[in-house]
Amino acid sequence: MHAIEAGDTLLVESQTTAARARQVTRDFLSRIAPRDPAEVDAALIVVSELVANAIQHADGVTGFRLRAAPETLTISVDDASRERPHTRRSQPWQPGGFGWPLVQRLSKAVRVDVRPGGKTVRSVLSLAH
Repeated sequence: MHAIEAGDTLLVESQTTAARARQVTRDFLSRIAPRDPAEVDAALIVVSELVANAIQHADGVTGFRLRAAPETLTISVDDASRERPHTRRSQPWQPGGFGWPLVQRLSKAVRVDVRPGGKTVRSVLSLAH
């Protein structure tokens, strides 16, 4: 199911991939015309990381939303795990463990809401448009 409402995009698919979520994000951002390409890049990185984390650590994405407000973009990813994201300790030459710190660094704010049946991870980014 894919539904678009004014100012908000909702994507819920059983087989949502990071690539699909990035494409939905690009389409959404093209409608609101952000001024800074670096902010667009940051949004695409955060979308990729949050969706990839949900796929890898929580058996997939159960919800994906984008919301533009004056000067910000909120990215929300739902999954079926109640486990909060955490920073893994890994060596620079080892794969993995870099996504969550990257999301935290690129975001103005990050919030994790655990609820029955899973959680929602929200990232708020600067986005002048």
